[in-house]
Amino acid sequence: MIESPRSAAAFAEARREFHAGLLLGNVLSLSDSGVPSNADKSNPTSVKYATRIAKSLSVETVMERLAGQTSGGQFETATAGFLRDTFPMLRRLRPGDWEVRKVSGRGSGAQASVFEQYAHLVELDAAIKANPHLQSVLGNGYAIAPDIVVSRAPVEDDEINADEVLVDDTVALHTPMRARNQTKRLLHAVVSCKWTIRSDRAQNSRSEALNLIRNRKGRLPHIAVVTAEPLPSRLASVALGTGDIDCVYHFALPELVAAVEQDGHDDPAELLSMMIEGKRLKDISDLPLDLAV
Repeated sequence: MIESPRSAAAFAEARREFHAGLLLGNVLSLSDSGVPSNADKSNPTSVKYATRIAKSLSVETVMERLAGQTSGGQFETATAGFLRDTFPMLRRLRPGDWEVRKVSGRGSGAQASVFEQYAHLVELDAAIKANPHLQSVLGNGYAIAPDIVVSRAPVEDDEINADEVLVDDTVALHTPMRARNQTKRLLHAVVSCKWTIRSDRAQNSRSEALNLIRNRKGRLPHIAVVTAEPLPSRLASVALGTGDIDCVYHFALPELVAAVEQDGHDDPAELLSMMIEGKRLKDISDLPLDLAV
């Protein structure tokens, strides 16, 4: 088999470094029995696809699988690093003061309420804590703690008026884009990271997305999911449907497609093709450009 030439594109190199980081961090590894760390060892098809992906990515590290939260946290770190490396390259398409940040912990500083569209949730939280009856009615569905956030700072008038006077003291007095109106960063995107997708928590990302949709004031941020799940059926449980998640991004989509297609055009291959053609499943390298839309 003739291998494709190595791409010199910056995003291709960033993708290689993303995978290399997962390997060096032992997030993507093989157990002593040869089971990849992103496979469900009780599911032979999951192991088969994940093994083929691992071979494509040249996984040679052998170790026991990291604990779920450990691998998940490192996967978030790697994904945030990939976006920090790539999204700023698109500054001609998306100029601005941008920040890509992996959210740490679940305290007040980790909540979406630190951003302009969700700042009102601070007052809501205080009201609920002061009135237990509200807690019984509203629950905690307003609490939003994302994995990775992409945000931009509001813009000073000098920059807005650099070419000609567009705004002054009489117009655009409420838009959050003007720093003179408010100082909180604007939440541009939320990225949920799922190293694997298991049936008992497949809908977590949808719930998080719906909370972002329901509780915002103003523009809805991009909502994306990044995963290393090898089973098309489990990917479909999150990717299919519209209205909540923008799209699901696989950490190695071409490698997954090749792994599935080795078995011929069976049901998993058709399901995978349907998600890709339906623009519900893309590769991690597509994510930075999609965030620039």
